[in-house]
Amino acid sequence: MRDFLPGQVRHRERVRAALEGVYRSYAYEPIETPALEAIERLTTGEGGENEGLIFRVLRRDLRDLSEVHGVDELADLGLRYDLTVPLTRYYATHSAELPTPFRSMQIGYVWRAERPQRGRFRQFMQCDIDLLGEASVAAEVELLTATCDALGATGLTGFTVRVNDRRVLLALVASSGFPETLSRQVLITLDKLDKVGMGGVADLLAPLEHPDAARRLLDVLAEQQVQPDIQALAKALEGGLADEVVRDVDVIVTSLVDQRMPGVEVAFDATLVRGMGYYTGPIFEIEHAESRGSIAGGGRYDDLVAKSGGPAVPACGMSVGFERLCEILPESVADDDRRVVILHDEDAPLALLLDAARRLRANGYAVGRATRRGRVGRQLARLEADGYHLVWEFGPTSPSPCCGLSRLAVEPGTGGLTPLMMT
Repeated sequence: MRDFLPGQVRHRERVRAALEGVYRSYAYEPIETPALEAIERLTTGEGGENEGLIFRVLRRDLRDLSEVHGVDELADLGLRYDLTVPLTRYYATHSAELPTPFRSMQIGYVWRAERPQRGRFRQFMQCDIDLLGEASVAAEVELLTATCDALGATGLTGFTVRVNDRRVLLALVASSGFPETLSRQVLITLDKLDKVGMGGVADLLAPLEHPDAARRLLDVLAEQQVQPDIQALAKALEGGLADEVVRDVDVIVTSLVDQRMPGVEVAFDATLVRGMGYYTGPIFEIEHAESRGSIAGGGRYDDLVAKSGGPAVPACGMSVGFERLCEILPESVADDDRRVVILHDEDAPLALLLDAARRLRANGYAVGRATRRGRVGRQLARLEADGYHLVWEFGPTSPSPCCGLSRLAVEPGTGGLTPLMMT
């Protein structure tokens, strides 16, 4: 859980505004949900390893610990670990008041009791869009297109969209010879492939005591890593794949490729798993070379709303890892070129300073003040580092504050100021 300096906050606000602006252009509506959810809703078994990272909240009615018969009885609430579980509860509660299909946008903090490291935090922001009520893969294509456009609006280029389907993975596990009772455990293990490699996955599968199934599974995945092809995979699987599954993946990949979005690559990836247990169809992630993990991901979760007590409704969602995105974007992307500092002497008339600041603000500028101290060049360099890009030097013969602005441009190695007159 981190503090953010003003420049970092400005950077984050600009990145968020870019994402939100694009999502609004796709008609996604902002919603809000509480930070806390009932603990039984967060621990359904569908949240994968995240359920072991929940910050639990002690019951308010605890008076005598002798009445408690286990750790689970100590807490009845928990901090949300993602935004999807709260959304399904939200939709189950309010579906009668919402349109169909419903396009939801939710941006907010989530919490996981992680071991802090680069790219992993205990409090972090997610930016989710979800489409509920659309059964066709048009939903997946829309979510991915909107997210690619949103990432592009932040200034990010050169990222890759990876696409798979949970039905492909389940067919692959079954065809390899694993019993259905082990399918979830096998998929959880496969999700570690990018961290431990093929050899590491083989070691983790060994305790399941199905060596032939593990070998067949890893052989097929190794071939797919060299030449990914869902058509070839469907032929290699015993029993094959349903035509609908192959068609869905092909439509998603082809639709994104046909749009020719600049700086975006799209590929089928049979090794993509995603850790959540609630996915029922297509899944996807977006990767960038400068990020250790994916910067966005999502998939279809058609059964989750009904499990939350709501109507049976098709649903699909996409989440941007806001923290990772902010880390790889240069802060210059978030520069605000309408921040002005009024530089004045200590005895400058306060009434005139207030009037000048008011007129600048009326013209759309964000205005701060600074008293001249010491070497002006060094002070201007410091103000520029603090996020100011324009200066109006107040004095008896100063021009109007709306036409006397100079851009801060400190020359390297000199600490000087190169004025550029602004009108």
